[in-house]
Amino acid sequence: MVLKKENTFTELFATHDWQTVKSSIYSKTSRDVERALSASNRSLEDFKALISPAAAPYLEQMANLSQQLTQKRFGKVIQMYVPLYLSNECNNICTYCGFSYDNKVRRKTLSSIEIMEEVAVIKKMGYDHVLLVTGEANQSVHIDYFRKVLKLLKPHFSQISMEVQPLELAEYVELRTLGLNTVLVYQETYHQDYYKKHHPKGKKANFQYRLTTPDRLGRAGIHKMGLGVLIGLEDWRTDSFFTALHLSYLEKHYWQSKYSVSFPRLRPFSGGLAPKVTMSDRELVQLICAYRIFNEEVELSISTRETQIFRDHIIKLGITSMSAGSKTNPGGYAVEPQSLEQFEISDERTAAEIAQMITNQGYEAVWKDWDVNLATTH
Repeated sequence: MVLKKENTFTELFATHDWQTVKSSIYSKTSRDVERALSASNRSLEDFKALISPAAAPYLEQMANLSQQLTQKRFGKVIQMYVPLYLSNECNNICTYCGFSYDNKVRRKTLSSIEIMEEVAVIKKMGYDHVLLVTGEANQSVHIDYFRKVLKLLKPHFSQISMEVQPLELAEYVELRTLGLNTVLVYQETYHQDYYKKHHPKGKKANFQYRLTTPDRLGRAGIHKMGLGVLIGLEDWRTDSFFTALHLSYLEKHYWQSKYSVSFPRLRPFSGGLAPKVTMSDRELVQLICAYRIFNEEVELSISTRETQIFRDHIIKLGITSMSAGSKTNPGGYAVEPQSLEQFEISDERTAAEIAQMITNQGYEAVWKDWDVNLATTH
């Protein structure tokens, strides 16, 4: 089933010019920031102010407000998740990824037996929520493979998430019936011209198809979808505005679904791309707090890309989920620990160590996604 253009985010997206949005963000003043902080219902213009350079002096106030709003909605709970990389095969050329087609490495896709070897290790860590990750290789890692994997894993996990290539609406509908709970699909950057620069070959080069994937997810009734950009590809403030715009659109049109936002900063990989824009730790804290102040319902996730010190300090400031003990290579937990990683992780502590850190801060580590039957709509 093909979605009509006028029924997707593309129509709204086309009304926003990148440079105009960027200029608007950078022209925000302290008065705009103060107005955003005192507002009862915050608009996208308020979000611009909160991510602008003008908001930097207000970071402590933003952090306190973000903490209050997060505890009000989510309590003192951090959801734990772990990625299970199934394959590093990929037909796309992406300038920033270790799995890129032009990166001459040995490719591997896990068999059913190998998947269960990985699952045994993950279950021993305590996880009941797993994120399945692959490269985008339609000839080998395709819908038939996903069917097989979901049937294999459903008896072992309460929640199953996926971060794979965008699929068709009917395929998402089918996978949902097989136990798929959440789909993460990152636009990488909303700058259409530079998107082409970073994705010169492969199906991922189709900017519009990727942009409309969340619409297909919403129509398929997927319980939760994750959004985000790769921070460092382009101006992070402008990209974050477009993510917030996308989030607001989706919440309005597919209110039955839940939403999460992730904050992956560009990390080194084999032969990797240096960030075009460097985001400081302080700026990342500002962005996380801005999202929470803008949207009290959205889940905010941080991965092992970030350092131990940063992750320890961000617990109380708006984050609701984090990965731990992660391996970013297929077979990384048991089958083939030395195979190519998609990117280098920074926080290498075990899941048990992360859980203890969370407990030490007065929070509770939860080893599965929020229960579907307890979820509230917004």
